[in-house]
Amino acid sequence: MPDRAWRRQAVEACGWLIRRRGWQWALLFAGVLLPMWAFMELADEVHEAEAIPFDEPLLVFAQSVASHGLDRVFLFFSRIGYQWGVVPVDIGLVLVLLALRRWRSGLFAVVATGGSALLNMATKQLFSRDRPSLWESIAPETTYSFPSGHAMGSMTLALVLVLLAWHTRLRWWVVAAMAAFVPMVGLSRVYLGVHYPSDILAGWAAAALWTVGAWLLLHRGGAARDQDPR
Repeated sequence: MPDRAWRRQAVEACGWLIRRRGWQWALLFAGVLLPMWAFMELADEVHEAEAIPFDEPLLVFAQSVASHGLDRVFLFFSRIGYQWGVVPVDIGLVLVLLALRRWRSGLFAVVATGGSALLNMATKQLFSRDRPSLWESIAPETTYSFPSGHAMGSMTLALVLVLLAWHTRLRWWVVAAMAAFVPMVGLSRVYLGVHYPSDILAGWAAAALWTVGAWLLLHRGGAARDQDPR
């Protein structure tokens, strides 16, 4: 009888935990553990200098469908995917949050976006993967390839915006906009021939791991509540 009572209490405790913290456990799994596994798998292949099966075929396909119209489209997304879009929005978002005295959200945005950029630069140097050279790109790059900075930057910004908007009525508008923006930025880098598809996937995984991890650490006490320290 005591054993049954103990099991019933354990089940009730688990049910309470899932109801209270279920979304956080789901976020931990989908936003941290799965991306960590994906990044480690890709990083291991790159470290061992193994050819990733889907990289070259997808690059060849991208080149086969190239046209002047697609050039303009993907050049546009490539430009706004980092220095002409993501970076200014990152800075603007932080300034707006601080001006609104949303201290915790501002700190999260700083840690997520700034840390993601630093992580990308360090990881590129660590793996030192050369960029694809199947053809001469119309937008050549000179830095290392793995992981993609455009993929990391765009995914980081997307996740920051989604997480900040999640408890508002704007969340599905933000999700829809970012669900279109992030893949187009990633595709632009493959289309332009300056990244392997695995660079893009690794960038998305690293961004999710860093951003969601930062969110869970900074909001471990529950839902976000920005407080004026006065």
